[in-house]
Amino acid sequence: MSRVLHPGGDVNPSPADECRVDDLRGEIVGASPAFLGLLAQLRRVAGSEAPVLIEGETGSGKELAARAIHYWGTRSAGPFVPVNCGALPDHLLEAELFGHERGAFTDAKLARRGLVAEANGGTLFLDEVDALSAKAQIALLRFLQDQRYRPLGSSRELRTNVRLVAATNQPLADATQQGRFRCDLMYRLKILHLELPPLRARTGDAERLAQHFVGVFCAQYRLPVKTFDTATLAWIRSYAWPGNVRELENWVHRELLMADGLTIRAMLERPHGSADAPSPPEIANFQRAKAEAVRLFERDYVLTVLRQAQGNVTRAAQIAGKERRAFGKLLKKHGIDRQSLAD
Repeated sequence: MSRVLHPGGDVNPSPADECRVDDLRGEIVGASPAFLGLLAQLRRVAGSEAPVLIEGETGSGKELAARAIHYWGTRSAGPFVPVNCGALPDHLLEAELFGHERGAFTDAKLARRGLVAEANGGTLFLDEVDALSAKAQIALLRFLQDQRYRPLGSSRELRTNVRLVAATNQPLADATQQGRFRCDLMYRLKILHLELPPLRARTGDAERLAQHFVGVFCAQYRLPVKTFDTATLAWIRSYAWPGNVRELENWVHRELLMADGLTIRAMLERPHGSADAPSPPEIANFQRAKAEAVRLFERDYVLTVLRQAQGNVTRAAQIAGKERRAFGKLLKKHGIDRQSLAD
């Protein structure tokens, strides 16, 4: 029987239980040892007020982990304010964070409160924090010293009270070694540190999540409950899921809508389901099977990071930790058109 762990609840999960963390917008579902270990860390981290750095692959659930920290902590009655640092232009980031006075810059026709003010008494979640420019890093470092700030165009110094949770899909230590991120800022953000396990390291959780998503989408579309056939479940368990939980959720969404009847018998191909995707190769030779598995993983990974970067090759190369030229060769190798992935 599943246990539902509500924020502030006192249920202690055991390895034999399936556990679910509910928040306002989604759920983290699992029962693997890696998941239960993460769950224990989340509870411990939620009990403090220190800044937290969450690291993990794309699609591994970093925002849901941040929400669990917020809703399980002492600030659960306050706001949870997420900020995608990679989506904000450098010249607007300080205004978004700290607000601005009327006339502070072109088009600033009205004064506006910043996100740090909106998050007062709650949690400010900085996603893709490694995308901050050098100027923005200095501004954030200054703010973290005492949580004092000045809105753009203002001489008044204001103060807020927020808990900061940051996330990145690349180790921040690597960015500091490459000179892209300030060491002093990393140390302030990394007082508490969580590393989310990829889905491939969460034994059995892919199947649990797939069945969970079936229930969610059947309810959303008011469909009778559907189930996977045995072969599809076996494939779900064996696939590496390079895009993690997000990839699995999107794949289940598509397969459920395309399935006839009450049983989902998926075509056992890559989850993206492109027309030229081959069926899994027959394992007649170890080297050929290994080469095919590497090819599929490489192409799926490139597609995943390119989608996250909205078709921007330079940004995708940064996410992947590769030189732009090398990443461009991967695009050409796998016949991927970046224009088709741009927003």
